[in-house]
Amino acid sequence: MTATFRPTEQDTDHGSRGQHAVADPALTGRPVRVFVVAPSLRILGGQAIQAQRLMAHLRRTPGIEVGFVPHNPALPAPFDRLQRVKLVRTVVTTAAYLLLLLWRLRRADVIHVFSAAYWSYFLGPMLAILVGRAYGKQVVLNYRSGELEEHLATWPRFITWTMGLATRRITPTPYLTGVYAKFGLDAQVIPNYLDLEHHTYRVRDPLRPVFLINRLFEPLYNYPCSLGAFQRIQARVPEARLIIAGYGPLREQILQWIEELGLRNVDFRGKVTHPEMMRLYQEADVYLNSPNIDCFPSSILDAFACGMPVVTTNAGGTRFIVEHERTGLMVETGDAEGLAANALRLLADPDYARRLAAAGREELERRYVWEVIGPQWERTYRELAAAARR
Repeated sequence: MTATFRPTEQDTDHGSRGQHAVADPALTGRPVRVFVVAPSLRILGGQAIQAQRLMAHLRRTPGIEVGFVPHNPALPAPFDRLQRVKLVRTVVTTAAYLLLLLWRLRRADVIHVFSAAYWSYFLGPMLAILVGRAYGKQVVLNYRSGELEEHLATWPRFITWTMGLATRRITPTPYLTGVYAKFGLDAQVIPNYLDLEHHTYRVRDPLRPVFLINRLFEPLYNYPCSLGAFQRIQARVPEARLIIAGYGPLREQILQWIEELGLRNVDFRGKVTHPEMMRLYQEADVYLNSPNIDCFPSSILDAFACGMPVVTTNAGGTRFIVEHERTGLMVETGDAEGLAANALRLLADPDYARRLAAAGREELERRYVWEVIGPQWERTYRELAAAARR
């Protein structure tokens, strides 16, 4: 079974109460109104998936009422045509988004803002922080990009000031709390999580030389490294196959690299839906990951959930998820030769690969499921709402 998290009518309403919501007597007899500000699934990515997953659970949490403001609202016809024009799209989408913020966030107790780096921060999360604080609301900045240090260093005063306006800063990994501390900001950790009922664990027996890479087609994910690793793997295992899924500005460049390296048996899927991505985790047998910068790659959790052994670089927060030689294999960033050597090690010892995969699944069940993560978010929302109502 695969997971599909689609925005519902509730996502575009002022707010929606959880199916079994009850009043919280500690908070003036009404539910805590949490408004999530994040990309919609019109942009398939980690933020959108985590946001939809979170809202689905919160709607079933007693005493929580949920609203949603998408960073990228879809305009109704005939105005939707404007969003197809490259330069106009940003202007009209940002204007529509700002109007939604001004309209909906007045009703919030807590505003949960999902955030990435650079221009996406200015056009989405920053506006939500400023509007929320102007309304006197409690704002949680949930920053999720491994580029935080470069982002803060590029505009240190302005970005530090706007991020400092948030009531709390929450990240998925201790890696980013350390970055925040360098710039005088505190933060707490609440990790990403998965719904295990939507993932099928498959024992890789036999372990086939079928590899999956599914990161965005952007420079920070270092496709030359992973493709170089696969070239070395294929030199030793000619029948090795590689599945690539994703999208981004480097699409044509990646296709060119594949040709220049003389790679064979490459199944280039490009952009896929979330259900299709979940099927790829069943189709492949080894997960290959080579970013130079990363925060909390939920794709590794997906691999854990589906029984795939993981071979990855140790970029950013990855080292807080994968324990080398226990739940996966790690090398230094940029080490294509090391990635290949570890992948070949798994192919030569399938029993070891299956033990790593089993340990990854156990780690996931222990640390990264709603039963563990959900109470942390609920406690955060209630604490902030209670403080605001005193």
